[in-house]
Amino acid sequence: MRERPLILVTNDDGVRALGLRALVEVLLPYGELAVIAPERAMSGKSSAITVETPLRLKETEIAGLPVYQCSGTPVDCVKVGVNHLLKRRPDFVVSGINHGSNSSVNVLYSGTMGAAVEGALNGVPSIGFSLCSHAPDADFSCATGWVARIFRAVASNGMPSGVCLNVNIPEGDISDFEICRQTTGRWVEEIISRHDPAGKEYLWLAGEYRNLEPEVAGTDINALDNNRVAIVPIQVDMTAHKMLAQLKNWDI
Repeated sequence: MRERPLILVTNDDGVRALGLRALVEVLLPYGELAVIAPERAMSGKSSAITVETPLRLKETEIAGLPVYQCSGTPVDCVKVGVNHLLKRRPDFVVSGINHGSNSSVNVLYSGTMGAAVEGALNGVPSIGFSLCSHAPDADFSCATGWVARIFRAVASNGMPSGVCLNVNIPEGDISDFEICRQTTGRWVEEIISRHDPAGKEYLWLAGEYRNLEPEVAGTDINALDNNRVAIVPIQVDMTAHKMLAQLKNWDI
């Protein structure tokens, strides 16, 4: 009898996040789930790994399914699953559903996408899902149907090694989906200086996102602004291939 696909599920919002529960429930019909998630919120951890302290695991459950919570980052969760906990190689890595968008340059900072990229590094078809809502009680019901559709498409078609999908889902009514590219943008940072009750200074990172391609069609933010699910293929290889020939002509 053929084994059911093994799906490694993780996130960056922590093991108790509503988005993780929604993801688990929608993926249950599609395979055997191995859920390994951070014990606390790990947003903004990107591809960080834990190297100076030991990792600790504790068993819990989601919807009656045994789940491991890990003291480390989302990437730690994938590494522990692939290299220690799982008895066989996962067929898929699925991360999310994140509270908040991971479109544009946010993909570089996202722990959700860090886990998906780690899956791709291991040659495993991987997807990161995000819902464009930071509300603590966000309604993930508008996202779950799209999660199922896109997962089924990946399962049917496969993914090239070193590539994963960054899927951002608008909140509310969704008109369609769009295969698109990452929007060019950046964060304009602001460091806020405050003082604690003892009079000692502390710093708080703030700022705002600046879209450098407003109104440009074919980008993920444009798709989201028009109530479309944005699907962006992300590659592990960050080489600026167009500059290789130019660099070879430099006098170094």
